[in-house]
Amino acid sequence: MKILAIADVEEKWLFDHYDRDRMRDVDLIISCGDLDARYLEHIVTLANVPLLYVPGNHDTAYAQHAPEGCINIDGKLRAFQGMRIMGLGGSLRYNDRMYGFTENEMFRRAARLGLWAHAAGGIDLLVTHAPARGYGDLDDLPHRGYECFNTLLDQLKPTYMLHGHIHMQYGRIKRERIHASGTHIINACGWQMLEIPDEELPVRAKRAFFPVEEV
Repeated sequence: MKILAIADVEEKWLFDHYDRDRMRDVDLIISCGDLDARYLEHIVTLANVPLLYVPGNHDTAYAQHAPEGCINIDGKLRAFQGMRIMGLGGSLRYNDRMYGFTENEMFRRAARLGLWAHAAGGIDLLVTHAPARGYGDLDDLPHRGYECFNTLLDQLKPTYMLHGHIHMQYGRIKRERIHASGTHIINACGWQMLEIPDEELPVRAKRAFFPVEEV
């Protein structure tokens, strides 16, 4: 499975000069937030594959114009070819004009969704806008990660976590990190390709307390 992860920065090869060669064999697109709805609509139209997204802290305009043809997974579980995906958008709230949550508010959101995920057989991929605290975040409030994401990773142990919010030009930012839980964390700012060998694709039990909607 080949996944294109995008966030924060619009790429010319995806918009002004769409590069079909780079998009060859992409099965799924995941947006980790802070991208204009029209940008996502353009990409999903040309790529003709599912595009899942969570809103970033600057995506308040989605309330008036959500990206058409794309699937919002904020606060939801979805499945794609057997892979279980959980989405949690927004960042730490630092003013009243952005899409965000306090640490306690996100803890409650993550806890509720985590219970659902356990009942559904676990998850393989966590998609967020903000990073986990201590794993690629910064110390200032607007760019600080969530402590509760560490708890979620420890509990669910997904194979991958995709996030945005931390731009590469902020300084010495690492693209990839390994969490203490074993989760492979990837900063999707701009774009990143994630290729998962077929033999590593998850095989989930067909029976679970709660089914997960397939994309």
